[in-house]
Amino acid sequence: MTDWRDLIRDVPDFPKPGIVFKDITPVLADAEGFNAAVEAMAAPWRGVVFDAVFAIEARGFILGAAMARALGVGFVPLRKRGKLPARTLAQEYALEYGSDRLEIHADATAPGARVLLVDDVLATGGTLAAALALARSQGATVVGASVLLELAFLDGRSRFDPGLALEAAATF
Repeated sequence: MTDWRDLIRDVPDFPKPGIVFKDITPVLADAEGFNAAVEAMAAPWRGVVFDAVFAIEARGFILGAAMARALGVGFVPLRKRGKLPARTLAQEYALEYGSDRLEIHADATAPGARVLLVDDVLATGGTLAAALALARSQGATVVGASVLLELAFLDGRSRFDPGLALEAAATF
């Protein structure tokens, strides 16, 4: 089998000039690669007690749902503005190429629930910081975060709580 990391494709100038987008769709399309990538993300969390994966739209959903199933926990989507039907809590955040907003159902988990944050790529850290703030606004206890790829040169890790584990399956 090819190493799943070899399936990641660089797409220059997407979504705007100067950005090199890390495209994981070839990883997702390859059954062995996808399974290996999910296992690489899930492995550090086996044996850690938590109730749910909080996964960030959109590619984080794919990985988060697979991880939740692999780890035997629930799945909670963190969505973009206006996508959830019930009452929500929201958090604005900055991206490396703009800004956005994440929302969660206000009743997504019970206070004190233990959750793991999941996303596809850690770049500047804004999205993951927003997810952490949303989880905490619900009264959840965040056990840590798992990402498929970390773009270390953007130093997004520095925006995450240094007291929490942050695991990246691959670093670029």
